[in-house]
Amino acid sequence: MLDALPRARRRALIRQTVADIAGGAEALSEIDFVRLCRRHGLPAPHLQQRRADASGRTRWLDAYWREWGLHVEIDGAHHMDVRHWAADMRRQNDVWTSGDRVLRFPAWLIRARPTEVADSLRRALTAAGWRPEG
Repeated sequence: MLDALPRARRRALIRQTVADIAGGAEALSEIDFVRLCRRHGLPAPHLQQRRADASGRTRWLDAYWREWGLHVEIDGAHHMDVRHWAADMRRQNDVWTSGDRVLRFPAWLIRARPTEVADSLRRALTAAGWRPEG
């Protein structure tokens, strides 16, 4: 479709956004997160990875690096509701007890303090065995 509009403004941005969505991003915060990883030289996570929790229910991981057992949850404002918050804690405990690491970031932090988020990711990935190239 974009090829049919050779003079479309912001073609590169549109193309990259479509690629991010095709890669599994379901929210703007997830697109921002993938771009943050790219800008800071971090490996790209798999998005919206399906997993079964301890009770067998299907759950979705926002961002996951299977090789290093690192899961990142990106929390929008609705996660502040006490019912969501409690459910999030149960899911996080389930991920931890299965052996993976979990980091949680509010969506606003990804936009407002990307270097802080990238530093946390780098430390977690390095602790899990990732080594940057070059």
